[in-house]
Amino acid sequence: MQFKKMSLCVLFFTLLFTGCDSKDENIPKDTIKNAIAKENSTFFVDLQTTNNETIKAKISKNKIEFDNKNNKVILLNFFATWCPPCKAEIPHLNALVKKYPNEFEVIAVLLEKNKTNEELMAFIEEFNINYTITNSSNNYLLEQAVGGVKSIPTMYLLNKQGEIKQKYIGIVLEEMLEIDIQKAMEN
Repeated sequence: MQFKKMSLCVLFFTLLFTGCDSKDENIPKDTIKNAIAKENSTFFVDLQTTNNETIKAKISKNKIEFDNKNNKVILLNFFATWCPPCKAEIPHLNALVKKYPNEFEVIAVLLEKNKTNEELMAFIEEFNINYTITNSSNNYLLEQAVGGVKSIPTMYLLNKQGEIKQKYIGIVLEEMLEIDIQKAMEN
């Protein structure tokens, strides 16, 4: 009996602290990644939010700049609605957005094909999400531009200048994120 409990605990923590496979086959990753890797190359992506707003991203080597997000630290969160670790991190991301409303923003990038905005709005309501979520085919262009996402959740922390300061794979403790966010705010 104790072996069963221990096995279940190990399984639970393994699922909690690892990411899910991103399931995006058939997308050629090298084309955009190689183009951006060139010294003076810049790539532009328009992302559609669930509120039908457009977020314009300018991507260059080690830098991602978003229109109208100046002087904010950005956490770029690649996720899927079916992913348990992605769901588990939502309360932590909500808390951080609430704690730093003028200096920090989360932009969640959905890596799921054929998810309607209505389905996504129901997900947002169910989990009380208070940050921006994008839902468009261009999400995959952004995913390719950062070098490809092999497991989700994957997050990139950008300082106020859009420089990538940290990459996280799998679920991350809120306290650890907060320390990195504060450091990025100082830059």
